[in-house]
Amino acid sequence: MLEQNEKEKIEQLCKESRLNIVKMVYNAQSGHIGGALSAVELLTVLFHKCMKTCPKWSDDKNFEKRDRFVLSKGHASSALYCVLSQLGYFPEEELMTFRLFGSRLQGHPAPFCPGVDAATGSLGQGLSMACGMAWGLKLDKIPANVFVLIGDGELQEGNVWEGFMHAAQQGLDNLVAIIDRNRLQIDGCTENIKSLEPLADKIKAFGWDVTEIDGHDINQIYDAYEKAKANNKPAAIIANTVKGKGVSFMENNAGWHGKAPNKEDYEKALKELVY
Repeated sequence: MLEQNEKEKIEQLCKESRLNIVKMVYNAQSGHIGGALSAVELLTVLFHKCMKTCPKWSDDKNFEKRDRFVLSKGHASSALYCVLSQLGYFPEEELMTFRLFGSRLQGHPAPFCPGVDAATGSLGQGLSMACGMAWGLKLDKIPANVFVLIGDGELQEGNVWEGFMHAAQQGLDNLVAIIDRNRLQIDGCTENIKSLEPLADKIKAFGWDVTEIDGHDINQIYDAYEKAKANNKPAAIIANTVKGKGVSFMENNAGWHGKAPNKEDYEKALKELVY
């Protein structure tokens, strides 16, 4: 559990990110706002408190020892960019170039952006990429972890379950899969499209340790990450979240999966996030 002052700092950083996500998507008139807002706490706690990061990528001494991160749900890139800017990977002002021509901050992350370890966007592939990274770190005897954030909609892809199988077979105890369980995908509720439940039991059956948490509770998130890092098998964290979290008319609304707000919605969202 975090100290109260640490928790309050994380809460403030989350507020800043939510405000910036709305501004970024509105400015670009393009982006996936709902799934970015649902992942804010998960990314903020991870990068600020639980990962070994290396904002200065020219720092050879610490670069190879850093933890790796894969944003499998690459369409939530705006949330990742907010956290990277907070850590100093690039200036905060650059956030407003999101999805613009020539920007390093494209709609799906790619390694030409500082802090991005893997290009993602085609859903279902991130866990397999993370498995490769984790396996490589073990072969090279580098004591680092690999974290991968997966959307629950992409769990309907068969490649994800191959990744679960492979990680357990290879004993990748340096791998942590974080599932953003907001229960909504572009076409509606995950359970109506292709049911995932009982999700925890399914992942456990593949040989993983599984923890289920409130994905907006900062202390639960922190404790789950620390437990996962100390595990002796691959660890999955099912984080129950709210799509569009923080903006009332976007919350639990699949219509805000990949839609930019108009001027009226933008101003309404800003009022809710600022006050």
